[in-house]
Amino acid sequence: MTATEVKVLAASDVAPGSARRVEVEGHRIAVVRLGDDWYAIGDTCSHADFSLSEGDVWEEERELECPKHGSTFSLETGEPRTLPATQPVPVYRVRVDGDDVWVALP
Repeated sequence: MTATEVKVLAASDVAPGSARRVEVEGHRIAVVRLGDDWYAIGDTCSHADFSLSEGDVWEEERELECPKHGSTFSLETGEPRTLPATQPVPVYRVRVDGDDVWVALP
């Protein structure tokens, strides 16, 4: 199965060290900017239905924290790093072209 790239937002809309939620084709995605590095993971915490993009970005750890119960998720793999979450969230490939941020959907 091949992925379809979709333009989700402008790079200038996301401050370094922050996350922004986008909804595209039935996917809720947290787009995270760390300097020149970009990540996209499922925006819904696997422990509770809560938006990860509203949580803190841990830059050095490359993790996003769920603001509801404090679980953190790897921006690179989607794996939970702390409890209470035990299930991963999906990750998506990101490409930046000029000011356009593209995410590859499955």
